[in-house]
Amino acid sequence: GIYGGATTPTEAAAVAAAYALILTAFFYRSLNWKGLYQILLESARSSAAVGLVIGGALILNYIVASENIPNQLAGVLKEVDIDPLMFLLGINLLLLLLGCVLDATTLILVVIPLFIPSCRALGIDLVHFGVVVVVNSMIGLITPPYGILLFVINATTGIPLRSIIKEVIPFLMALLVALVTIVLSPDLVLWLPRLLGYNA
Repeated sequence: GIYGGATTPTEAAAVAAAYALILTAFFYRSLNWKGLYQILLESARSSAAVGLVIGGALILNYIVASENIPNQLAGVLKEVDIDPLMFLLGINLLLLLLGCVLDATTLILVVIPLFIPSCRALGIDLVHFGVVVVVNSMIGLITPPYGILLFVINATTGIPLRSIIKEVIPFLMALLVALVTIVLSPDLVLWLPRLLGYNA
């Protein structure tokens, strides 16, 4: 559904959840009313947690926008004549550190809006910046010792954290090489959007 363009990731998740519910309830007959209640309760808790993050981010973004902090930051960076590449490298370092302790939703909603005017002022393409942010967020989630996904895997599989970190290191190295390549070569990111008519 996602690859074919028939559904968005959210819609595909809803379809998958409904499919799993039907299978467990009617085919495997392993789901009772008590189990369904627990599933709905856990889903509500997860949704509420995301909702709180989004609500807090909206409040913070409103305050930041009211105080004109992003534009002030952009003005300071323009005055000191910082090199766009050095700015991107600094942002990368910050995002990698924050990504270890914050999930991607919080990072994108709370932190990233601060730097968008600075990117515009320094002539950094926002599509390129967006891809860099997403890759950074992904790397932060698996960066030892505080990457959130490391603990998720440990909790769900019971595999010792040390073993997980050992297996993750090669993937982490490959992702860091990919990140550096993306940062240094914007055309590598932008050739396809430009081919499809993107012009910024």
